[in-house]
Amino acid sequence: MKDFWNNRYQEDEYTYGTRPNEYFKEKLRDLNQGILLLPAEGQGRNAVYAALQNWEVTAFDYSEVGRKKALELAKKNGVEFNYQVCDALDFESETLFDVIGFSFTHFPVSIQKQVFQNLLKFLKPGGHVIFEGFSKEQLNFSSGGPKDKDMLFSRDEVKDYFDGLEFLELRKDFIVLDEGDYHQGEASVIRFFAKKPFEV
Repeated sequence: MKDFWNNRYQEDEYTYGTRPNEYFKEKLRDLNQGILLLPAEGQGRNAVYAALQNWEVTAFDYSEVGRKKALELAKKNGVEFNYQVCDALDFESETLFDVIGFSFTHFPVSIQKQVFQNLLKFLKPGGHVIFEGFSKEQLNFSSGGPKDKDMLFSRDEVKDYFDGLEFLELRKDFIVLDEGDYHQGEASVIRFFAKKPFEV
């Protein structure tokens, strides 16, 4: 799978474009700037946008090519951020984050919950999660995403995978994607905005 992403990110054009994910952008602008984590960030479109909005950004992906393209995009835009190359289950940080942003971060079903729960350990109490991923109904569309239904999301699965969060918004939407060559056209997505409760 790593070779698949390295090959895709090797293409001349930015695979999913250089503009941020619209839902991520919409929710991030309502929050005070702070420290942001972007898992599976690919070629850096969300990281660059957030850095331009004065967020302190840490990103990671297991594609070295994705990191290279992300840092090139950052340089073009005059921003910097910390970008690590690692597997989602191996990510570690001494920093706790104000926000974690997930944009189309799909993992094999055998590790989905483990990955998300591991990353939530690095979210501050009172911190927020912004999430968009393809729903099960995405198999009816040709606008991108995994072809394995188990890697796609339902609202109930999201509640389970992100157990412990307070969901401020959780919905399934039908949208029109315009994100580079590989996210184009009608799509079915699960979106949520949630908060990590303070310990009682």
